[in-house]
Amino acid sequence: MSVKNAANLFFNPGCALSLYRPENAEEIFRYLQSNYPQIQMHNICCRHNPQLPGGSIIINVCAGCDRRFRTLYEGISTISLWEIINGLNNFPFPDYRDMEASVHDPCPVRNAPVVHRAVRGLLQKMNINAIEAEKTGAYSVCCGDSLYPNCGMEKIHDAMKNRAGSMPCEKVVVYCVSCIKAMHIGGKVPCHLTDLLLGKPTDPQECDIQKWHDELDAYIAAH
Repeated sequence: MSVKNAANLFFNPGCALSLYRPENAEEIFRYLQSNYPQIQMHNICCRHNPQLPGGSIIINVCAGCDRRFRTLYEGISTISLWEIINGLNNFPFPDYRDMEASVHDPCPVRNAPVVHRAVRGLLQKMNINAIEAEKTGAYSVCCGDSLYPNCGMEKIHDAMKNRAGSMPCEKVVVYCVSCIKAMHIGGKVPCHLTDLLLGKPTDPQECDIQKWHDELDAYIAAH
């Protein structure tokens, strides 16, 4: 998908990243503006009508946003931030000097190999060696967060520990904020892709799953 000359181009960082690290969203937006001067920030949650004209393209960070905007609202196209940055040649990639990490692909992009390839392309450009789990990409297993609120917390934590335990490396690259919580609860060191791109360590922050979802729900209702 070409976005270079798109008249209606928007960046939606998603509710979770906006709660987790709004400064990451701002830094990324400034980078996108340097390549696409026409781009606008879009902060309406994907669970609400985006209120955009037909033919609009949304660059998104969140895999859930990508799926909802693309499938629920007529005339809206989406592309992941990972595809955009991977396709440009001017991002100031940090050098992680052959760091080894596994990759957890979130559920909503399980059937999006173009996203999986872009994520791994970015890791390669940052000199991160991806040591893959047995079940990844199209065969990825949920981190456990999607079990909330239909299952008890013990079952949710068990699922998170099982998924984290299937990762060969201590460090696990994630590109969903809820997956940060899951990998941390499972005993791994999560590395969110926006943090990696911006040279920052990932901070798991609130890892009480109910409290985290309460924060998300409040943000969703307000946006």
